[in-house]
Amino acid sequence: MSPRTILHLDMNAFFASVEQQANPELRGRPIAVIGSGGRTVITTASYEARKLGVKTGMAVWEAKRCCPEITLVVGDNRKYTWTSSRIVEMMKEYTPLVEVFSIDEAFLDLTASLGIFGTPERVAYLLKARIRHTFGLLCSIGIAPNKLLAKLASDMHKPDGLTIIRPEDVSRVMEHLPVGELCGIGRKMERHLNLMSIYTCGELGRCDVTRLSKKFGIIGTRLKEMGQGLDNSPVAPLEAEDEVKSVGHSMTLRQDISRREDILKYLLQLCEMVGRRARRYGVSGRTVTLHIRFADFYSGAGRQETLKRAVNLSNDIYRAAVAILDTLELPQPVRQLGVKLSNLEYQGGQLPLFPDERKKHEMVCAMDEVNNRFGDFTVTFGSLLAAEEKGSRVISPAWRPEGIRNVQVL
Repeated sequence: MSPRTILHLDMNAFFASVEQQANPELRGRPIAVIGSGGRTVITTASYEARKLGVKTGMAVWEAKRCCPEITLVVGDNRKYTWTSSRIVEMMKEYTPLVEVFSIDEAFLDLTASLGIFGTPERVAYLLKARIRHTFGLLCSIGIAPNKLLAKLASDMHKPDGLTIIRPEDVSRVMEHLPVGELCGIGRKMERHLNLMSIYTCGELGRCDVTRLSKKFGIIGTRLKEMGQGLDNSPVAPLEAEDEVKSVGHSMTLRQDISRREDILKYLLQLCEMVGRRARRYGVSGRTVTLHIRFADFYSGAGRQETLKRAVNLSNDIYRAAVAILDTLELPQPVRQLGVKLSNLEYQGGQLPLFPDERKKHEMVCAMDEVNNRFGDFTVTFGSLLAAEEKGSRVISPAWRPEGIRNVQVL
């Protein structure tokens, strides 16, 4: 099989760079994007701030200690998702095989497009120039025979880098590369490999697969292939993605809560967010899952309930979530809540048979139509009117510019 040509595009300090372009006064200055809550962390930092030690995930006080002159900017998720969607449209002009990996990175399979656009380097330079001219943003690009290596290449030179790993260079590149540099090998996996005296990808690629499988099970073979720089996974555009198995939302609260009425208020809001997404895409689910994380953020509780029929109305999801809540012990105040609807069924557009159910259906459709047109929670439940939260401030890694994974962010 002839080698593929895969391009990985990674936007540099995306959120911070978008904010700097939106506000010229921030350009060239150390800034960090944060959430709107009282206990937020650094979502991302500009390269000016990174040079001074500010890192993603840092507490605000830590960032200020590293960089007293840092400017903090509350994130604007609508701005980021709009920009990301426009960049994805731009990438699709070079190939229909575009896989959105996250809000600020994507894979492109250029194998069949090079007859039109020439070399992969030319496509990379065209994309970099167009993104910089249109949005004022920088990106780093990696080009390689597969997704694993393209992702690795894009991380090698930042910001504004372009790195190519050719098929004949793979073994040389992998020989002394630390295993933790590979996408898919996290810190915990790296520690386990180090305990086996495996520190580099070269050592991982030469390791006996039986030894790896004994330690890691069915992923042992995959780990050996990763160490050799092998990856046959296709670039999957949106329409080719696996069928969505669940619809969910989670919310980290601005302050820990213990009172049942406060928990129920946020639970209802989450159920409305989940139900609205499910209705938008014509799915219902039979299984409702509630997950709670406590104040220490390390312990939590959760359970799921499978219903007799599939539901997508917010009240039905809410009743199931409350029933689950009543079975759980809450030894600490609640810091995070999550609701998920799974075991999905795709439904047609048939109206309910009975008048009461039809009236309820028409009311919910009208409510959805108003909120779709004028913004989330324009029309909502009376008990939510005093709620301070307006949805999650975090963009899920599963975010996509289209389809059921296109979570409405606020």
